[in-house]
Amino acid sequence: MTNALDELRSDLAAEQEALDAVVANISNDRWQLSTPSPGWTVADQIGHLTFFDRSATIAIVDAPRFQEDLSALIDAASNDSLDDVTLRGYRALTSSDLLEAWREGRRTLQDAALTLSDDVRLPWYGPSMSAKSFLTARLMETWAHGTDVVDALGATRRATDRLRHVAQLGYLTRAWSYRVHGDEAPEGNIRVELLSPSGQLWTWGPEDARERMTGSAEEFCLVVTQRRHVDDTSLQYGDLGRDWLLRAQAFAGGPSTGPLPRSAA
Repeated sequence: MTNALDELRSDLAAEQEALDAVVANISNDRWQLSTPSPGWTVADQIGHLTFFDRSATIAIVDAPRFQEDLSALIDAASNDSLDDVTLRGYRALTSSDLLEAWREGRRTLQDAALTLSDDVRLPWYGPSMSAKSFLTARLMETWAHGTDVVDALGATRRATDRLRHVAQLGYLTRAWSYRVHGDEAPEGNIRVELLSPSGQLWTWGPEDARERMTGSAEEFCLVVTQRRHVDDTSLQYGDLGRDWLLRAQAFAGGPSTGPLPRSAA
């Protein structure tokens, strides 16, 4: 019987392969197309994933070294922007070398992930994380940055039920989405009911919650990863839900506001 960690390992690899299929055969000039993330090209999106996949591997196999690298990163970012520090080396690579670096980093991370068990906690950029949360975050990052790549290239990428991991993370980070902006979540529960790509109903939250949020799982994931503004979706929600989705942030780091509505862009 497949356990949750095995499923996550498999789904992470599948998500990475799905993005690889989008960029594997694009021309050199298309690697330099601007993406919806300001100042980032397609190559930068892949470089970002490469850097943090490598960091994730180090966090798994050598926690003291990860802490040393984290301290060095903080020191370097005091003089340069974090993007410059993490992307500089990858921006110097050719597109083919970058693609191979990403693939090699993924393979190494996949091998390291095989050593994880449910009781392990891993250091990261903030509080330590359980093994399941750690791999979920890598899958979420791959899918979210992949969305920017797909949008920039005008490509297509089929939504799959791997999005359940992203949707669950989005639901669980409601309180974090407020705290990272210096606020506290208002009182009241929200029942989230989402239609999966395969037509299943995914639910989180108590049935007697104060409000319900319903709609497409893919659209919900786009909002909580700040790839779409809530006004550009067909999600249905109440006042509590809208207040949350306007600041939803399923990823670590400092506060981020996400894109404007397309009508205002």
